Amino acid sequence: MIERYSLQPGNFGGDTPKEFVLLSIIAQSFFQPFSLEDNLLVILTALTAGSGIGFNRAMLFLRDGTKLKATTWLGPRSPEEAEAIWTMLSSPGIGYAEVVAYNRDLVTRMVKDIQPKLKLFIYDLESKSLSLPALAAFKKEIILVTEARSEPLVDPDFINFIQVDSFLCLPLIAQEEVLGEIVVDKGITHAPIEARDIELARLCALLAGNYIYTTNLYKKVVEMEKMAALGEMAAFVSHQLRNPIVAIGGFTQQMLSSPCQPERCHRNLNIILEQVKHLEDIIYKLSHFLKITIRELQPVDVQSILPNLVERPDIKIKAAKKTISLKMSENLPLILCDPVYFEEAVVNILDNALDVTPEGGKVYLRARPYNNKYVLIIIKDSGPGLDEKSHDKLFSPFYTTKENGTGLGLLFVKRIIDICDGKMEVQSKSGSGTMFKLYFKVQERRLS
Repeated sequence: MIERYSLQPGNFGGDTPKEFVLLSIIAQSFFQPFSLEDNLLVILTALTAGSGIGFNRAMLFLRDGTKLKATTWLGPRSPEEAEAIWTMLSSPGIGYAEVVAYNRDLVTRMVKDIQPKLKLFIYDLESKSLSLPALAAFKKEIILVTEARSEPLVDPDFINFIQVDSFLCLPLIAQEEVLGEIVVDKGITHAPIEARDIELARLCALLAGNYIYTTNLYKKVVEMEKMAALGEMAAFVSHQLRNPIVAIGGFTQQMLSSPCQPERCHRNLNIILEQVKHLEDIIYKLSHFLKITIRELQPVDVQSILPNLVERPDIKIKAAKKTISLKMSENLPLILCDPVYFEEAVVNILDNALDVTPEGGKVYLRARPYNNKYVLIIIKDSGPGLDEKSHDKLFSPFYTTKENGTGLGLLFVKRIIDICDGKMEVQSKSGSGTMFKLYFKVQERRLS
């Protein structure tokens, strides 16, 4: 007997343990491509949803330098609004995306009333006289406050804002670094905050701290990659432009420094013209690579494009004394891409294949369905293949094995395939040629 279950968490009823509800809400965030703000909103939802841990309201502080700043408030403004929210969140069929959308809208609606008040709560974490709630972040401790109005460590302005006697401070910590804080209360139900509530809230705080830390870390990695790419681009541009510019300057100087014979002047001018064309080619390839834009994927007929592509004059000239073997399955389905960019992607790889294939050699171009979801385009050359180093750096910006190559061609192809939601594989062995596999998604058939 075989039983099947959905990977996505299901809906839970009112008798479901809070631990399962919390785990369900948090787990669904891993299936969604939402922002840090949305994922933190999920944490606040898990804390305040009626069927969740059971707090009614949550206030999020984020660290900005040495300051702890209030940024978000989530919660009802009245028992009636609370009842409406809890009813909505526990409705059958309500999933993660709906909860995020609803709470995002709720936060937006509260901005006019709440946001000006939130901006007043800024605490200096380096101050020697910190009060609660900021003191919890500074101490890196979960702090439960009861009888808050008579507690001297509590900021009186904060008490006037939340209007409750009990609240829980949850510092958001990762790698011993203070990243923020969440303050929760039961200002609508006025139920006591129990030990079990604190334990579950602790999990939410750990997850929220991890969300913030990993997002910040990812931003740093992206920034480092950008700087590395800029460095490589600067080195590439410097290297590519230096020789033509030196040649142009040198031959121009010869013509200006002393009279030259007509034949020498003509030769110099031809060299200068060639170098200018080379510069134009470099600039065109760079700008063309940076301008890939596909507004909307559209149906593309591979079966009509590939035969015409093989007959292109530039391809036929390059394929002189070589053979291009084209085979396609009958009745290939349409793919989703852009016809112009699809052709450029295939031409780019075909052009490389012809470059490395010796005279008398053969380049194979194949197209067939794959797994009912893709059309597979295969381009295989008869060249020397790639060593391990070249294979590993194949898609690195500006890496090329050609004397006059830019190192952008394959990266250009990869960007097109990524935009078209396809896949790309490269198989190569030194001495055995190289095979590129391009997978393009099939257009789904519309039901009539």
